[in-house]
Amino acid sequence: MALITLRRNLCHLSDFRIHGALAALKNPRVNHVHKIVQEHLCLWFCSLQPGPARVRFHHAHCKKFHSESGNDLHPVGEPVFSQVHDWDRFEQTVKNVDEQMCCRRLNNLGSSGEVLRFISTLPALPETVAAGALHRICEVEKKDGAHRLPKEILENSVFQGLCDQVGRDPSNLSNAGLVTALQALTPLQADPQSSLLLNLLAECQHRLEGGRLDIHSLCILGESVIKLQGPGCSTLELILCQLQGENVEKFPPEDILALYRILQACPEKVDQHQTFLNKINNFSLSLVPKLNPKSMSQMLTALVVLDQTQALPLVIKLGKYAVRHIPHFTNEELGRVLGAFIHFGHNDRFFIEALEQHVTSLRLTLDPEVVSKVMEYCSRKLILSKPILNAVAEMFVCQSEKFSPRQISELLEPFGKLNYLPPNASALFRKLENILFTRFNFFPPKALLKLLHSCSLIECHPVNFMAKLFSPYFLQQLQGEESSLDRLSLAQLTQLFLTAVLECPFYKGPKLLPKYQVKSFLTPCSSLETPTDFQLYRSVMLGLIDLLGARLYFASKVLTPYCYTIDVEIKLDEDGFVLPFTADEDVHRRVALCINGPRRFCLSSKHLLGKEAIKQRHLHLLGYQVVQIPYYEIEMLKSRLELVEYLQRKLFSQNPGSHWYQE
Repeated sequence: MALITLRRNLCHLSDFRIHGALAALKNPRVNHVHKIVQEHLCLWFCSLQPGPARVRFHHAHCKKFHSESGNDLHPVGEPVFSQVHDWDRFEQTVKNVDEQMCCRRLNNLGSSGEVLRFISTLPALPETVAAGALHRICEVEKKDGAHRLPKEILENSVFQGLCDQVGRDPSNLSNAGLVTALQALTPLQADPQSSLLLNLLAECQHRLEGGRLDIHSLCILGESVIKLQGPGCSTLELILCQLQGENVEKFPPEDILALYRILQACPEKVDQHQTFLNKINNFSLSLVPKLNPKSMSQMLTALVVLDQTQALPLVIKLGKYAVRHIPHFTNEELGRVLGAFIHFGHNDRFFIEALEQHVTSLRLTLDPEVVSKVMEYCSRKLILSKPILNAVAEMFVCQSEKFSPRQISELLEPFGKLNYLPPNASALFRKLENILFTRFNFFPPKALLKLLHSCSLIECHPVNFMAKLFSPYFLQQLQGEESSLDRLSLAQLTQLFLTAVLECPFYKGPKLLPKYQVKSFLTPCSSLETPTDFQLYRSVMLGLIDLLGARLYFASKVLTPYCYTIDVEIKLDEDGFVLPFTADEDVHRRVALCINGPRRFCLSSKHLLGKEAIKQRHLHLLGYQVVQIPYYEIEMLKSRLELVEYLQRKLFSQNPGSHWYQE
């Protein structure tokens, strides 16, 4: 009786608010009154519909009503309650929450079988969940390395039901469901001309031309179209045109990353879209703190492919935040990050420290390709990181079988370039020698030459292999299909031969023929010497003029008969007097000044590079008195007078009998 009275009163109270009842239904204190009121409210709504109506239940807490005749559910002859829309909005919210929960559950499933079993347990299958299930199935299969879906999946009745649901009438799908289904089926579908794909693509094209796709859907469609039709298709141009008309600052991070991937697929059009790219790059600065390791790797990779050198502030910020992600990068992601920093010339002290900790803690478990990329980064940026080099040396001695010949070359070449011998150097090069004895012919010729030349820089001379290097057979392999050997290979061969003559007099093998020998190690793009720092050279030259009295008493950039170029050469006679640089007779001693700027040292250190160390070593063996003038000593001098006194100490402190000029 009380419930009947309640219903009658609800029908006639003008100030009754449906949302108040809904709030009561949402109250967490659920009891039997809640249940009874909910059931009778539902019956009341149904009774307002003239004619028979069928109710379909979607879930326990909310009922979705469908009229078979398609009429609205409201009493005949009475105005529709505006509050009914509140009920619809509430119901839609609950539906969206349920769909989101299903999608989250799908993302946690690790196999196609688990996805299909989960789908088969659902009483109803919303389109977004169906599309999400397809996407997860294809994502799982792609992770396993498959290029198409297995036969047992394609023939599974649940999977076929999913395809039927999304492909039967794509016009009924929402934008999200449509593009997600297309995205899911694109990578692993056997036939890109299948009716399912064609139907989905046609509907996407229709909505695209009508401007009915939102930003997120455009981004998903863009990536799918690239895989189906290629980056040169007109559809992609239309997608990019519509995206450029949107406000980039409203794009969520996942859509920004999708944009980078889309543009990365067509780098030849970068000039055409550079203005749009500049907006994306500038806005991405604010997104960097929110990026996870995978997203950061993808963004850096896209910047490299698109060669966005003007986006250095973004690269620097990515480098700053990459520090915290180093332990969480996958091997592939870390390799891409390092490759990007190499490309843009970026280095950061904190990044290097974090990289050192990562490599030293995982030195015996790191992927060989990642180790090679780490060493390439140190080599290209001239980073003398003793923890990394020591860890790699230990790893190579213990696990040399893990590395391919190419990787071995990439691993060990930086030791010579950076002029560093690890504590286990004897074990390291003994291991290398054993490998070369058994696998010499498996090494790529140029990689092998670089490796052995690098060893000679740190006085680990490959005497047992020089005969093979200078043999016509190896030189022919080194040349390959080219008409002649490249300039760098010739320079390395020449320096190795000079090393054999000067430092390995016991070597009696074949010599390098003159036609393979270069005249100078200082050449553009293939130099085995570092050019002089102009500002530093100018300062030293002015000091020498003040010290020696005239420009006549020293020569600059002197090319010796032994291929090396001396920054400054001073000639002394037997009594220690300085001779004019034009003098060829009575020259008793030659002084070679090495004016070493920052580029001749490892990064932020006072440690000479390997190519400068071997140069000074060879000049000394050739009879020169080698005097180093490092930049960090010149920078401490405060006046011209101090510079002159400094040069006097450097030049003549070892030769007390020397004089500036003849009296």
